[in-house]
Order: sequence, then C-alpha cells, then structure tokens
Amino acid sequence: MTTEGAGLLLTQWLSPAFPLGGFAWSQGLEEAVAEGSVTGAASLARWFDTTLHHGAGRSDTLLLAAAWRAETPEEVHDIADLARALAPSAERRAETLQQGAAFARLGREVWDLDLPDMALPVAVGRAARLAGQPLPPTATLYLQSLFATLAQAAQRLLPLGQTEAQRLLAEVTGAIPAHVGPLLTQDLSALGAFTPALDAASMRHETREPRIFRS
Repeated sequence: MTTEGAGLLLTQWLSPAFPLGGFAWSQGLEEAVAEGSVTGAASLARWFDTTLHHGAGRSDTLLLAAAWRAETPEEVHDIADLARALAPSAERRAETLQQGAAFARLGREVWDLDLPDMALPVAVGRAARLAGQPLPPTATLYLQSLFATLAQAAQRLLPLGQTEAQRLLAEVTGAIPAHVGPLLTQDLSALGAFTPALDAASMRHETREPRIFRS
C-alpha cells in the first residue's frame, strides 16, 4: 500500500481522532448485528468488502474525486446536491451531512478554507484541492479512515478484540489502493451502488430502540 504525496495535513484531517463525531455512527452496522446478519469477524469482513466495492467505498471515492477536480464553487455545489440525493436513508444522509459540516467548520476556522457545509466526501475533496493536497492519497486515506471508524464501531457491537479488529482493518486497507486507482480515472457518470442489504439495515435502524449509534 502507498499513499505517496500524503502529508501531515491529510493524516490530521483523516485520522479517526479528527473531531467529526464519527464514533456516533455505524452506517447501519448496529442493525445488522442486532438482526444477526453480522455476527463476527467473517461476516464483518464481508460487510467491509461490500461497502468498499459496491457501496460508500465506491460512491464516496467518485464524489470526492469530482469535488477535487471541480473548477468553480458552482460545480462543487452541484456535486454536494448529488451526494445529498444519493444517501440511501435518512440516517445515512444525516451521517454524511453532519460529519461534512463538522469537517467544513474546522476547515474554515483552522485553515481559513472557503468551504461550505456539505456531505463529507465532497467537503474532503474540495478541502484537499484548496489546500494543494494531491488526489490519490486523499482518496486512499479517506477510505482507510472510513473503515477505521467502522472497525471501532464493530468492537463496541461484537465480541471482537482489538487484534482481530486490526487484522480485518489491515485486510481492507490493503485492498484500498487497487480499488481507488481505477475510480480516479472516472467521472460521475460511473456513480452507482448496489448494497440493498446494507441500505435496508440502515433504514430499519431508524426505529431501533435502544441503540448505541445514530445510524
């Protein structure tokens, strides 16, 4: 795996410790655990693989790249509208918009970036372009951060120790560069996801009580 060109700014932005509130969200994983479709390391690995290749791992990369390439604020606004419309459930929309707003606020207040509130992948892509950060490591580290957050959620939901969680994270992280590379040569016409089980879990989670996570 390589993140050539990545600097300390990107690693700060895309660390799970960056204060976006990611610890409060699970992308529907809590519902999948409650219903018994994710029960341990093997089924969690399948959830990760599906997310990477057919869900947010694909669509977020394309949206991030489009925002990075955008030449005008109007283009970014259109991409942000598309990202909002593509959210598969109310909770997933709130998740990306609230984390994106937190990212944008920090970008404005700490780095003086002209960054309006918008969905997280769009905000990250636009911020990277404004700050002169290269696209490939931005997309790669963004996805690694996404799965690090999911791995942390899984440890709260499953009998999954730190070692096993890090093993699963290492496996999906190792697959990220080969996944990202081809997507960065495509535009938004390539957008498309097919994760009906994950999306349905997110929708059903809206009525789950009690709960740990907001999605």
